[in-house]
Amino acid sequence: MQTNESLRVKLAFNPEQLPIISVAGEAAVPSTRLTAEGVRQRFADAPVWLPEVTDEYLLSAVTSFKPASVLIPLVMREQGLTLLLTHRAAHLQNHAGQISFPGGRYEEFDNSAIETALRETQEEIGLDRRHVDVIGVLPKYRTATGYEITPVVSLLQPPFELVADPLEVASIFEVPLSFLMDGQNHQRRVLVLNESDRRIFYSMPYQQHFIWGATAGMLRNLFHLLRS
Repeated sequence: MQTNESLRVKLAFNPEQLPIISVAGEAAVPSTRLTAEGVRQRFADAPVWLPEVTDEYLLSAVTSFKPASVLIPLVMREQGLTLLLTHRAAHLQNHAGQISFPGGRYEEFDNSAIETALRETQEEIGLDRRHVDVIGVLPKYRTATGYEITPVVSLLQPPFELVADPLEVASIFEVPLSFLMDGQNHQRRVLVLNESDRRIFYSMPYQQHFIWGATAGMLRNLFHLLRS
């Protein structure tokens, strides 16, 4: 069982300085599945597949999770699909300064997990929901900070305007989906808290962006679905 003390230690470490113990190494998702229609078809006719259970999911100290949703926005660029991500503001209480999907906590007035993702995305980055074509959801993901997140996968058709809320988002950027859907780019790093407590997590560094933790964990599930 993870203690509050170990949770604070976990949130304080610098993940970029921790050692890489292995690379996942699976073959890249075929390019034919990394198109708008290819991804849409995967969700419409999904094969049997198993989500990956991360150490964060297994070792969470909480027993009651707060529901939340994020949007996994796949942008239909001429050169291929990209993934839109945000760099969270440094002053936030949870996951400050980290790279994440737009989204947030469920509110009682939300009709569904999808509504939460759309509302929170519009609040955080100003993306009007008329540009968002929701194509499916991934398995829920539990975090060590006590959230159970529904990842909502969508396609975005440019052009669209984005305006980051400076209270929540420091910057917005895109990463080629082909890079993220290649197991050669999925690093496993380890945090050793003591002799009997070590945590393994995924990271997917891209240029100056260090994608890791829950964001990388949810991307691994998208990877498993698309390659299954």
